[in-house]
Amino acid sequence: MRASPGAALTFRQARIEDLAACAEIWRAGLDDYSPRVGRLPLGPPPASFTDMMSHLLATDPATFVVAEREGFGVVGFASAIRRGGVWFLSMLFVLPGDQGRGVGRALLERVLPATGDNAVLSTCTDSVQPISNALYSRYGIVPRVPILELVGRPMRATLPALPADVVARPIARLGSMERDAALAPAIDAFDRGLLGYARPVDHDWLARSDRLGFAYVGPDGRVLGYGYVARSGRVGPIAVIDEGLMAPAIGHVLGSFEPAGAFSTWVPGTNGAAVQALLAAGLLIEDYPALLCWSRSYADFSRYVPITLAIL
Repeated sequence: MRASPGAALTFRQARIEDLAACAEIWRAGLDDYSPRVGRLPLGPPPASFTDMMSHLLATDPATFVVAEREGFGVVGFASAIRRGGVWFLSMLFVLPGDQGRGVGRALLERVLPATGDNAVLSTCTDSVQPISNALYSRYGIVPRVPILELVGRPMRATLPALPADVVARPIARLGSMERDAALAPAIDAFDRGLLGYARPVDHDWLARSDRLGFAYVGPDGRVLGYGYVARSGRVGPIAVIDEGLMAPAIGHVLGSFEPAGAFSTWVPGTNGAAVQALLAAGLLIEDYPALLCWSRSYADFSRYVPITLAIL
């Protein structure tokens, strides 16, 4: 179904009942151009995607906005999150029949920080989408780093172990729906040092979304990093204080759980230790890279593996 170009267009804050329509717009938007670049069509949006959108709406409701055409319904949406001094555009999708009419730009301008706000602007984009990348670049959100998707089942013998003096302490257990509150202040401090902001709401969501998570603790009790893996096999986030700990942390996370299918993860191209370890373990680079974009530098992505492209 395609919207009528003459119908009135309005914008409003999203509601929980809009998320099913937003998920379908996401699928339709990707399916519209995927065949042109050799990708297969997507199936129905998974429950994990709707759960992620629910988290975005719960944490940043004012910057989750839908575009609605009179007599038709929701035709596009944008969601952005604010973590400390960083504004991150999580998603912006418009139905194919409404693309090219300024809907995407109008949505973006409604979720951008207010004039005078000195926030860093950032997002992740698809490298095969020149129109979106050009739009974001006009606002200073410029592609900086490729993000590679690596997929497969590792040859475990190739994965390094944690150093003998580093202990893995559970911070989230599959099915527990909560994280270890005792470690929360140290992890928040760690995130501030690496990413420039703390994000306890995201760590709480990671635990609720059925992930297994560990904090890597040194002999002096200091948190040296953390790593998560979902029941689906999605790996991330992984963060370490030193690049030398990245491969052992990946080895530990991948060795802690056996998914029904393959592992998959998004890795910044600047994180050479992670890319090298995963390729050596037999994972393969899948599809075209994504692009990590920002208006100015704010984090050290050589020591980080993100949660998803929608929530770094």
